[in-house]
Amino acid sequence: MSLVDTASKYEAIQAFDRIPIVDLEGLSSTSPQVRSELAHQVRDACVNVGFLYVKNHGIPEDYIQNALDAMKRFFALSLENKMKVHFKTTPNYKGYSPLLSGNNDPNNRGDLQEGFEFGWEEFNVRTDDEKRANDGVMAGVNVWPPDLPEFREAVLNYYHAAVKLGKSLFPLFALALDLPETFFDDKTKNSAAIMRTLHYPPQTGPVDDRIIGIGAHTDWECFTILWQEPEIQALQVLNRDKQWINAPPIPGTLVINLGDQFARWTNDVFKSTVHRAINRSGVRRYSIPLFFGTDYDVRLEPISTCVSSERPPKYEVVKAGDYIRTKLEATYGH
Repeated sequence: MSLVDTASKYEAIQAFDRIPIVDLEGLSSTSPQVRSELAHQVRDACVNVGFLYVKNHGIPEDYIQNALDAMKRFFALSLENKMKVHFKTTPNYKGYSPLLSGNNDPNNRGDLQEGFEFGWEEFNVRTDDEKRANDGVMAGVNVWPPDLPEFREAVLNYYHAAVKLGKSLFPLFALALDLPETFFDDKTKNSAAIMRTLHYPPQTGPVDDRIIGIGAHTDWECFTILWQEPEIQALQVLNRDKQWINAPPIPGTLVINLGDQFARWTNDVFKSTVHRAINRSGVRRYSIPLFFGTDYDVRLEPISTCVSSERPPKYEVVKAGDYIRTKLEATYGH
């Protein structure tokens, strides 16, 4: 069955009611059969749901814990100290974003979360390098909290491990799209890889759908690698029947969800699925998304395996960086 026919089949069947789990143990296998079987699992999840959990992802648990500890110390700082690295004092959206500073759903009044955003940086390099120069609207140095020097090392350790995972997924996505494994190599030489550390205070009082942790939205890049704090339900995913499906944390897993770049590239064969987060757990919630995209100068032209006479191209062709810029400006008003 062709990829387009597979997409049509899923669009005709009952909407998903759960998020599938995919074991990445075979990700580094040299066996074509093992990689093909893994790619088929990924393909089903991407075409039908747009979300999947992955286990055996290879990121050390101590990297995750150290990043979490550092996040908690940063978000516990006074607002005055955190505002020293406010993102509106930089030209590239990096740094601290206070509560309600973003609004992903234009029908809402703001997102009840605070975050800290940064991009590629080698441990021993703090000046512009080739990767930063190709980061489009995000180009330029990271800023770091001056009152918490250990924060940088802890979150960069996790960042680089997550970037390594992200790069290893592109060949798998290529196989899932009936393409050579090397298809994305020349389009991801300096992949946009932006990470946010997020804190969601517990939401109390009357339910007000116009202010929630993060409003209903799709992500903008190719895919997101999300770590979410154990035992705290907040993330929800919208299926085709407009039902919100819970995506609770599962020990030992990360969440991978597709974004708009992949949806545009694949002519909506791969789904960029609407999701939101509402923290009514009564406790603080922390999460770490890594937004993984293509090089910003890449044109998001429909992939040949995702177009047919019955499924003509749906989107105008844009550069990846231009698309991200319009989304940032709309969400953060920078």
